[in-house]
Amino acid sequence: MSIAENILYFDEQLRNTPCRLVAVSKMHPIEKIKEAYDAGHRLFGENKVQELIDKRELLPHDIAWHLIGHLQTNKVKYIASFIDTIQSVDSLKLLQEIETRAERFARTAPINCMLQISIADEETKFGMSYDEAFALLQSEEYRRMQYLRITGVMGIATNTEDENKLRQEFIYLRECFQNLKDTFFMGSDYFREISMGMTSDWQLAVAEGSTMIRVGSGIFGARNYTK
Repeated sequence: MSIAENILYFDEQLRNTPCRLVAVSKMHPIEKIKEAYDAGHRLFGENKVQELIDKRELLPHDIAWHLIGHLQTNKVKYIASFIDTIQSVDSLKLLQEIETRAERFARTAPINCMLQISIADEETKFGMSYDEAFALLQSEEYRRMQYLRITGVMGIATNTEDENKLRQEFIYLRECFQNLKDTFFMGSDYFREISMGMTSDWQLAVAEGSTMIRVGSGIFGARNYTK
């Protein structure tokens, strides 16, 4: 299927759910992203800051960009003026830098942030524990922040074909979300996102309550890792 047909397919699959599609465009050329854009899609995710900046310069500015890869504190300044959402917040230190940069750019809207929770049995994946996320939200440093908004949680499941394991990881992330909402965000309608599920496991994730799936190859095809 074409990229436009793939976008339409996901739109139809998600139509009666609370879930949105993040088209993960990392390592895909501008031409492919433009095809998805021309098909009406406006929500894209990138892993690397420099690639995100380069692509943004060449694409319409009504795109909502999500940074979904690991973010170093020294790179926040390059995206703080325009980023819609940073899904990969994994420390208080990073959150403090986002707050500082958001204030400096005097944004009219806060930077949306999601707490990346470690849910996989893989040490190579980033993320904080539930207890660390709880402590972050309990901290005085976070309570003083005014220029960002925590909108939910994100998790990357284990790279496995074991559906039961994937389901348990997704259930765990949903429980983390609900516990944090009940404790810290009961009266906040903006804390509503559970970003989980990718090309290989998105259907399981949606069944377990995902509000955002991050799909790359399922839209754009296989990536060329030789470039």
